[in-house]
Amino acid sequence: MNTSKSAPTSLVEQISQKGLPPVHEWNPELCGDIDIRIAKDGTWFYMGSPIGRQRLVRLFSTVLRKDEDGEYYLVTPVEKLRIQVEIAPFVAVQLENSGEGKNQELHFRTKTDDIVLASSKNRIWVENSGMGEPVPFIEIRNGLNALIARNVYYQLIEIGEERKMNEHTDLGVWSAGEFFVLGQYK
Repeated sequence: MNTSKSAPTSLVEQISQKGLPPVHEWNPELCGDIDIRIAKDGTWFYMGSPIGRQRLVRLFSTVLRKDEDGEYYLVTPVEKLRIQVEIAPFVAVQLENSGEGKNQELHFRTKTDDIVLASSKNRIWVENSGMGEPVPFIEIRNGLNALIARNVYYQLIEIGEERKMNEHTDLGVWSAGEFFVLGQYK
């Protein structure tokens, strides 16, 4: 994964270069709902049909926002449309790691080609599905999270290390000087 900066590729990057505030600072009026749904596997649907153009999905993902009400919106400087998200708006589908121990860096790529370094700003955490299944996430930007794909989660487990605590042992990974717990056992 190349994380170097080049020409702006997203609408958000282009807008920020023109001096407009970032998407999370836009304050348009709610125009209503739009029949767009993001499935748990990261597939975007419009009116029940998958959106097949990846460039269109990428464009929509750059103007996606989660507000304080817990709802997801596509926003422009002048309009705001509510959409539905099943679990998380993004899915982390690739992991690249470099370094070791506390100096390790974990870079994730989403289906929409966002690349993020796990750090204190972009934390990894694991929730329980309610059926004993781990559900791992990483924050992508401004409260928008990615579900970590099962194969990527297994890669994290493989490079994980144990850290003994008082009454249990944590299994986790280091990235950018932070330790992220993936699971615990006695």
